[in-house]
Amino acid sequence: MKGLSKSRYTAFCQCPKNLWLKIYKPEQATIDEGVEARFERGNVVGDLAMGLFGDYKEAHAEKVDENGNTLRDEKGRPQLDLAKMVEQTRQWMQEGVENICEASFALEGHYCAVDILRKDGDGWAIYEVKSTSFPEFNGKKAKLEKYVPDIAYQKWVLTQCGVKVTGTYLVCLDSDYVRQGDLDIQQLFTIKDMHDMVENEYLKVQARATRALQVINNVEEPQIDLSEHCNKPYPCAFWKYCTEDLPKPSVFDIYGGTFSSKGPDRFFIPQKLKYYREGKCGFEDLKGEELGHIQRLQVERRTYIDREGIKRFLDTLSYPLYFLDFETMQDPIPQFDGAKVYAQIPFQYSLHIKESATAPYEHREYLAPSNGKDPRRALAIQLCSDIPMGVCTLAYNKKFEVGRIEELASLYPELSVHLLDIARHICDLLDPFEAGYYYLPAMGGSFSIKHVLPALFPDDDELDYKHLDERCQNGGDAMTIFPRIKDMEPEEAEACREALLQYCKLDTWAMVKVWEKLQEVSGGL
Repeated sequence: MKGLSKSRYTAFCQCPKNLWLKIYKPEQATIDEGVEARFERGNVVGDLAMGLFGDYKEAHAEKVDENGNTLRDEKGRPQLDLAKMVEQTRQWMQEGVENICEASFALEGHYCAVDILRKDGDGWAIYEVKSTSFPEFNGKKAKLEKYVPDIAYQKWVLTQCGVKVTGTYLVCLDSDYVRQGDLDIQQLFTIKDMHDMVENEYLKVQARATRALQVINNVEEPQIDLSEHCNKPYPCAFWKYCTEDLPKPSVFDIYGGTFSSKGPDRFFIPQKLKYYREGKCGFEDLKGEELGHIQRLQVERRTYIDREGIKRFLDTLSYPLYFLDFETMQDPIPQFDGAKVYAQIPFQYSLHIKESATAPYEHREYLAPSNGKDPRRALAIQLCSDIPMGVCTLAYNKKFEVGRIEELASLYPELSVHLLDIARHICDLLDPFEAGYYYLPAMGGSFSIKHVLPALFPDDDELDYKHLDERCQNGGDAMTIFPRIKDMEPEEAEACREALLQYCKLDTWAMVKVWEKLQEVSGGL
């Protein structure tokens, strides 16, 4: 008999096959680093939220061997002693403890831990903590719905255990909160009463839980076809496994379009699921369909170069050219004054500069000290020193760089004129690719620079990010490494800083090479 937890219950609600695979074929899951990072952030937010209502006790017990050593799972995490945590919770409830975190309950194959269980008159209120953020909850019902099965299952388990549940609430970060001075967790968090939504879902829990246990205890894999649930409310970790029999590439690799078979189609092609349900799974099946320009190139695996379109784009640029790229860190809990939750905090940039058509490239860079202090003001000052007003600056997907510069301008009014001038003069190297002026089959329907670069320069080791120090080969690495450097030994800290510099430098050099290739194919070089 395998038990049901709230995470397993919500997996079942999304797709019974998802639950079955978690139990019987967990190795088939594809968990990217971004998901792992979100789990870590969730733990940080959850720990902080424990103090939201004052003093609390946390149910926690770890399994140990005969020598008293903590037992750990395959990922090195302590194995929890759930029975002891349930007993801790029962005892504290009897003692009238006001706030119990990770309050644990078990009943006939069901288990759940409540993030915060709060005494409320003659009953108890459930507070589910999520690391997501909302500016406000009015009009956000669709975003809230994905949390309802989780909370409803908790209420059902507690009710079955004889607990009177007087309220159900969702605790999230308030994205309107701006830190000034000490962190104010009362302002940092916002609480939504989920009663109406939970009550509707609660009526379904008994039947769903019964079916979920049947799935868990059935060794035969459920046969469930692809549908909207593969991406709603969360992208499924078993997508690769469930689509392994589809042609490569498949209809789901088509550029643009939306996954669902419902809703408006902003890319003017039928939805991917609609094609799939019609049996049109591979590119060969789509050749007779009405497709957009880029989709047609992708399906026909054609190279396409619109030299006039590329030239029109290049004519909007002027010397001197400044190629700019930022690296940022992102924390759910604002660490610095003037920062919001999940603010993108720039700590580094790279610049390649070409003053004229015949001038050599100059490289400048900035990497903030690894001291845990706010890096933004010093970076903004240096940026204004390195980029004069009125010059043409290039970025790849400029919305990111423009957004960071505008945020710096709002933080530092004395620098705002110069910063906003830089932002106004940024042009986007992504534009000619998104416009369909330049397409190669190797791009695979993606115009991110990590796809465009190897397509344009397939044999250039100098432009291969995999040849960089393994400490930093992508933006996720950079975002993770920088805030940790302050706690490293000096030798490792120096190696990580050098890895950051080389990575960011390659980002802007990659932009240089893309620009040169555009010049070449348009006849400008």
